[in-house]
Formats: sequence, structure tokens, C-alpha cells
Amino acid sequence: MSLYSEIFEQPNVMRNLLSTQKERIAEIASEIRKRNPSFVFLAARGTSDNAGRYANYLLGAYNGIPVALATPSLFTYYQAPPRLKNALIIGVSQSGQSPDIVSVIAEGKKQGCPTLAITNDLNSPLARESEYVIDIQAGVEKAVAATKTYTAELMALAMLSTALGDDSRRQSALNQVPEWAEQILTQTDHIKNIAQRYLYMDRCVVLGRGFNYSTTFEWSLKLKELTYVLAEPYSNADFQHGPIAMVERGFPVMAVAPGGKVFASLMEMLTSLRNDHKAELLILSDQQSALAVAQSSIQLPSGIPEWVSPLIAIIPAQLFCYHLTLTKGYSTEVPRTIRKVTETK
Repeated sequence: MSLYSEIFEQPNVMRNLLSTQKERIAEIASEIRKRNPSFVFLAARGTSDNAGRYANYLLGAYNGIPVALATPSLFTYYQAPPRLKNALIIGVSQSGQSPDIVSVIAEGKKQGCPTLAITNDLNSPLARESEYVIDIQAGVEKAVAATKTYTAELMALAMLSTALGDDSRRQSALNQVPEWAEQILTQTDHIKNIAQRYLYMDRCVVLGRGFNYSTTFEWSLKLKELTYVLAEPYSNADFQHGPIAMVERGFPVMAVAPGGKVFASLMEMLTSLRNDHKAELLILSDQQSALAVAQSSIQLPSGIPEWVSPLIAIIPAQLFCYHLTLTKGYSTEVPRTIRKVTETK
């Protein structure tokens, strides 16, 4: 098993989640509705924190529930947890081992809040501490860089949101996700060829907005972990407020730009970056206008609703990072100085 094979396991992992966890997640959603939380307080680190960014948009847009991302140091080092009355406390962690994430769940329970773990290990401290548990069932993930556990976390959150809304239309869209994932994986040779172009890249920015704000963070994290490129994620709205000044001719800009409500604003930025700033653009999109403005492009399957697109858009980004890592002569399995499980306090 390798990083490459784990990337290719993702359609089956998501398909398995849909078939085995749908009823359990519906039961959890029913219990949550009875508790009627006013907001979600979500604790995570690293890749799982990026899943939390997806939850921020997803639960807000479709369930009317605001999401606050926890600051775990308030619970550990500062010993000054905030008041969590009427909150649903969610801990997201593929390993479930980090003491700081567990501490947030423990404090939520102490304050009488419902608690939910989303994890790949039912025997982990996080799972044991939580009232409810969603098992993402991704199987063993040996590569240090998380891939299948990330998309499984996204799928679990999407299933929870859909169950909370009892939304059959959105459930139909989720059922198509594994097929869309398989479609994007057929482009691995094309993505490998694109990666050659970026052999000497040592810095870049990754742009996106809305639901795919999470994708910009996860793509940039994988670039840092695997290729050691200084990659910074931005909403294109934030990027316009200052950081755009760093862009000069040939500066690499990665962008996640599927169709949807934020596409027009992102397209305006990308066109300016290409024509006015002469930036080097790599764009992931299902829109021909976006693909046409890029020097390098990866086409996403058509027909994907915007709210589902983060589950698909990250997969070509993972493949790009994998192939770029090999192109640069680095290890795809054991990046320098980091470990699979990080236990922060």
C-alpha cells in the first residue's frame, strides 16, 4: 500500500461509507435535532482542520447552523475554555489520538453539550470520550500524507448535513460522488505531465472560495508536506486585499474554480492574474472559460453541485502533489521530519 494506491482507494472508501453508515448517521442526526443546538463548535488539527472549513460552509448554507472552529489551546495550556451552552461539539481526527482535540470534547461533555467524533479509529481516545461516533471506515492509511481519510471526513460531514436536513435531492448527489471520483482518477497521466512543468517551483499560492476554501488549504498543505513548496492558501477575496502584490511574471498560482455562486468573482481574478500580472496558472474547473485562461488545466467532471465539489476537486490536487514529489526526487511515503500521528497538547 502506498500514497498512490490510497489515492485510488477513495471511490471505494466513499462508496463504503454511503452503504454502511447512512442509517447510523441518520440516527445521530435525529438525536442532534432533538437537542436543537444553536451552533457547532468543531475541533480538529491539520488535514482534519481543513475538513472543518468545509463544515463551516456546508452546515451554514444547508442547515442554518453557524460553525465555530475551536482554539484547543484555550482548553489545554490556558485552562480557560469558553462557554459552550447550546453547542454541538464535534471532534474530527483520523487517528483520534490528539489530547487537545479530546480535551475539547471532554469539556463539551462537562458542560452538558452533545458530543460527536468523526474518526477512523473507534478505539481511539476521541471516540471513547464522545457521545456519538461516525466511523469513516477508511481502513489503514500508511502514507504520512492523508488522502483517503480526508475525503472520508468530507463525506461523513456531507452525509451528516444531508441527514440533518432530511434532503433526498442532496442524497442523490452524494450517491454519485464515487463515480465522479473514478472519473477524475482517469486523468493521472495528464496530471503527471503537468507536474513536470513545475519541477523548479519553490513557492506558489492556491486560490479558491466558498465551499472550496477548504480545498485551497488542503492542496497547499499537501504541497508543503510532500514537495516542500512554500504554498499559501487564500480566498481570492482576501488575496485581492494585499497579497496579490507579490505576483510577478511567471509566479505560480493554483486555483480551484468549479462552477457555482463564487465562480464569477474567481474568474475575474484569474483573468486579471493571467492578462495583467502574467502569472503562471494551474486551474481545476468544470468550466471551459476557466480552463481556457490557464497555462495548465485539469477538467473536473461536469454536473457536480458546488457543495459536493470539494470531495472531487481535492483528488486531482492530491495526484498533482504525488507526481510533483516524484519529479522533485522526494519520498511520497515518508516526508522529512513529520509522522503519521501527531499528538498535540
